[in-house]
Amino acid sequence: MRTKTLLTTAFALGLLAAAPGAFAAEAADPRADDRKALLAVFHEMEAGINAQDVERMIAQMAPEATVTWLNGEVSRGHDQIRAYYHRMVKGDDRILDRYTTAAKLGASARFYGDVAVADGTMQDAFVPVARGPFELSSNWTSTSAKIGGRWKVVSMHLSSNVFTNSLIEEAKTAASYTGAGGLLGGALLAGLVCRLRRRRTA
Repeated sequence: MRTKTLLTTAFALGLLAAAPGAFAAEAADPRADDRKALLAVFHEMEAGINAQDVERMIAQMAPEATVTWLNGEVSRGHDQIRAYYHRMVKGDDRILDRYTTAAKLGASARFYGDVAVADGTMQDAFVPVARGPFELSSNWTSTSAKIGGRWKVVSMHLSSNVFTNSLIEEAKTAASYTGAGGLLGGALLAGLVCRLRRRRTA
């Protein structure tokens, strides 16, 4: 009886000793390699944006990829994505001299077979041609698919808060200055009119 108890105790201790490794193996992320590959894609796209290199970005996208930009415009396919970027940043009539971003992943990607959905935030810095630079906090959502064994972005959506952002705050400040300037100008004009009337009646 004592021998049986000792054997049972030894077996239980053996299970406890092996448990951490067993639990670790069970808890290992089966998508770890895919997550690593997706992060590499996103980092390369971010680097392409900051290098003003649209071809570097496009290389991470599927040929039929769709991008919804911050201004609400939609580009479908490499040619349209390339044309949009050149029109905004590279062309003679461009709106921006430079655009950079610092992107962060909001949560782990969700997988649906060979499709992955991820989202996060960006802190964007714009250097327009016609005005001073400004920053904008925005959000992104991306859908990627494993095509020919490689992950490619098939859809990217960019958005920002249209009710509270740096441009709106700037417009509000400008409006308040304009209003104050109008009031001051009106007061000065009224004072001038009063003086002229006094001179005429004197």
